Amino acid sequence: MNSPKTNDPILTERQLAVPELKWIDGFSRLLDTRFRIPGTDMRFGVDFLLGLVPGAGDLISLGMSGVLVATMAKNGASGMLVARMLFNVALDALVGTIPVLGNIFDLVYKANYRNAVLMREFYGEGEHQGSAWPVVLGVIVAIIAIFVLAIWATVEVLGWLWSLL
Repeated sequence: MNSPKTNDPILTERQLAVPELKWIDGFSRLLDTRFRIPGTDMRFGVDFLLGLVPGAGDLISLGMSGVLVATMAKNGASGMLVARMLFNVALDALVGTIPVLGNIFDLVYKANYRNAVLMREFYGEGEHQGSAWPVVLGVIVAIIAIFVLAIWATVEVLGWLWSLL
């Protein structure tokens, strides 16, 4: 995937006419490409900044990514497309739990931006099929499962650290 440009919309003007899709474009850029590291072409967003907060930041970021995927599913993404998006989010969340490496990965991988690009390609192919509520429910269940797993892992690690003291 090419690195994102500063002001390039992810979606076309026609696609941006749909309010939800305009929101997807803006929100995904806020999460992954809103800011630039001075003197470089490297971009980052709120997702990266949240990743700097151990535990809670990753959970908040995961929730925001889940909202983005659910919105895409609600606006016609196919089940297969949503599965690809969930893979991106799950990979980002899983690697994000590793200190330092997770932050570097998030700086490079940009799962939310990738998902918005997938949505643009999907719309570009003219395969918009309307609402996908069963997929939305699946996304919600997957997000809840990942939240529970992340909370459990955080509690286990904190308990282990406490026992060392």
